[in-house]
Amino acid sequence: MHPAARAAAAVTAAGAGALAWASLVERNWYAVRRATLPVLPDGATPVRVLHISDLHLVPRQERRIAWVRGLASLEPDFVVNTGDNCSDLDAVPAVLRAMEPLLHLPGAFVLGSNDYFAPTAKNPLLYFNRSHPRGSESQADELPWRELVAGFTSGGWLDLTNARRSLTVRGLDLELVGVDDPHLGYDRYPAVAGPADPAADLTMGVLHAPYTHVLDAMAADGARVLLAGHTHGGQLCVPGYGALVTNCDLDRRRAKGVSRWWPGANGQRSTSAPCDAAWLEVSAGLGHNKYTPVRFACRPEATLLTLAPASWDSGRTL
Repeated sequence: MHPAARAAAAVTAAGAGALAWASLVERNWYAVRRATLPVLPDGATPVRVLHISDLHLVPRQERRIAWVRGLASLEPDFVVNTGDNCSDLDAVPAVLRAMEPLLHLPGAFVLGSNDYFAPTAKNPLLYFNRSHPRGSESQADELPWRELVAGFTSGGWLDLTNARRSLTVRGLDLELVGVDDPHLGYDRYPAVAGPADPAADLTMGVLHAPYTHVLDAMAADGARVLLAGHTHGGQLCVPGYGALVTNCDLDRRRAKGVSRWWPGANGQRSTSAPCDAAWLEVSAGLGHNKYTPVRFACRPEATLLTLAPASWDSGRTL
């Protein structure tokens, strides 16, 4: 075989192998990522927060439903769901079945664009251009999001849609401030803005899509922890390089995982953070648009965060 033909065959084989891995293996290779955030007052009891995002469920995905139900075995103290639960018009009953064991725990949620509108097939290259149509602009079908909200709230979870709420978890007074989906332009942070409650042990900001104007405002008001999803961690990443896109204006190095955030942090490294910077955790999420059933170099995930005093030894076992 001519060398050029051998090279072409090798490239084709590598591409086919990568596609098979992304579509058959990695997108179903769910993981629990763990991190400790030193954000509580000295002497406070550590609190375990389960962060779930971007489930993008269709009813037939029984393996994903079973895996999510099994997260209850982690025994979290609090659950935060940052949206995009659905990827089908009939997904809400399946989502509530997946979340059912977790609805017995204290929790809170916001919605994402794929809770409001069904996904549509689109050219993946459009994700490099944030001007593409979204939500109703894309003529997508409206999802039964009111049923989803009713299911979550009937289980006792707090609806943080452009809202500020508070609750006590393991003796810790939490203040929670959330917004509706910034990707759709539904966020109304000025309606709930204000300095962090000095009587609270911790103020947390919750949103689906981590757009910087919301992150900046929440951090400026004194939120110490910021939780978001939406990015899928890039979904298709390059080993050794990371995410190619975030599908919002967040910089690529923050596409998933924990970093520091302060007003104006976008594009800067966490090593430049001031001492009072917030902790930002962006979940890579558990699913994908049903029209793009692939993951590469970016495993689907849920996150178990341990909120601990600044003096806590991160190597200590809870």
